[in-house]
Amino acid sequence: MKSKRVGIIGLLQESNTFIEGKTTLHHFKEDLLLTGNAIQEKMKDAPHEVGGFFEGILEAEYEAVPIFLARAIPYGVIEATTFDYLVEQLLVELQKAGPLDAILAAPHGATVAENHPDADGYWLGEVRKVVGTELPIVATVDPHANLSQAMVEATNVIIAYETNPHLDQRATGRRAADLLARILRDEIRPVQAAAYPPMAINIQSQETSTEPLSGLYESAKGLNESNDTLSHSVILGFPYADVPEMGSAVLVVTDNEPQLAREIAGKLGETLWENRHRFEPNFVTPRDAVETAIVSGEFPVVLLDMGDNVGGGSPADGTTLLTELHRCGTSNSFVCICDPESTTTAIQAGPKAELELTIGAKNDTLHGPPFKARFRVLSLHDGKFSESEARHGGFTQFDQGPTAVVETLETHITVMLTTRRMPPFSLAQLTSCDLALNTFSIIVAKGVIAPLAAYRSIAKTFIYVDTPGVTRADMTKLSYSHRRKPMFPFEEGY
Repeated sequence: MKSKRVGIIGLLQESNTFIEGKTTLHHFKEDLLLTGNAIQEKMKDAPHEVGGFFEGILEAEYEAVPIFLARAIPYGVIEATTFDYLVEQLLVELQKAGPLDAILAAPHGATVAENHPDADGYWLGEVRKVVGTELPIVATVDPHANLSQAMVEATNVIIAYETNPHLDQRATGRRAADLLARILRDEIRPVQAAAYPPMAINIQSQETSTEPLSGLYESAKGLNESNDTLSHSVILGFPYADVPEMGSAVLVVTDNEPQLAREIAGKLGETLWENRHRFEPNFVTPRDAVETAIVSGEFPVVLLDMGDNVGGGSPADGTTLLTELHRCGTSNSFVCICDPESTTTAIQAGPKAELELTIGAKNDTLHGPPFKARFRVLSLHDGKFSESEARHGGFTQFDQGPTAVVETLETHITVMLTTRRMPPFSLAQLTSCDLALNTFSIIVAKGVIAPLAAYRSIAKTFIYVDTPGVTRADMTKLSYSHRRKPMFPFEEGY
């Protein structure tokens, strides 16, 4: 019997619409832009959903047909010409792949292009036009997706990761492949339904292992098991994309029981809505956060710089917490700043050199003013490092470009200066630059939930800090033009 041929495609980017800068083709080339067998060579062993695709297809004894995979680190919306090029290349490679029996797809779910605000719904729809209505498409999404009805209609099944930090990406890809195998064996005929309660979950409240989300996930699991459904997904949403789809959602997949899928999705949506006020956290100011960290006595304290959350697309050059740490004279602290200009100056000066630098705030002043001080250059590095454990985002290889580690002469704060933006997804970011983690009392991590996976092994305390910026935790202070209305927590009394 001829083996079933399963195509593998992916286009992933989390797009922050509040950033002036655009995501270009260069950003994809810096991360992943692959076709054909290069995808399997790069991703088959990765803790990423695409790695799970390969694992599941192999187990089912089908033929994996890697077609197209593009990914860029979160940043601004994708410029129109870049998005058009990516979609065109995806479709060209898809048509070159020959006859397929099914497709496993990896959209992010919160991708925005200049010319297509619902970018994932658009490109999945274009794939559907090429392959026809009968060929099954099973997709995975990040729970930070802003789920659209176009995405649902273009696929047979969508499955979201169940963890944040995202540690189950490969397992999610494997679940998707297993479901697809059951479809190809004619064991199931999946149908899916989504519900969209008019609410957005605060990013600070999106850790899935703690309340209120942990209880919600257990309730969803119970409904899934008691009704013998095929899958359920809680979509947390990505609040930094100003699009009509922005917000939370739930998605349920049943075996040819559309009414049951709608009923369970409705129940889960109601549960989300009933718990909406529980997702509203207390916001801690930068000054209060630093002062609390200093007197804690439990070191190291990790300050989560939520307004400059690199994993949410921010510029990574925010200075708010660095300025506050310097003001308080907190020695033995660490901050990472992406500033190519200052990094180059420090590299040219060389180790042990002392010089004045004005760092940060090169993109804008939304994340704090430029920070000026005298520094000593401690060490220089190529900025490349790797991570052997499953971490948020499914990354294993990292490159933050030429890097300089410097120290303020007055307060002895260690600052890592990089030439490329890098989310704090791995402790190897520090250890690869010969930094001893136990020497720091306070560490600033430019993220919210994602850094927990990497830093939990060393941190005594995490403090969520409502710093200003394009990813600030208090989303009611961001200016939206396209979101749904009314929506919690934006409209009063809703």
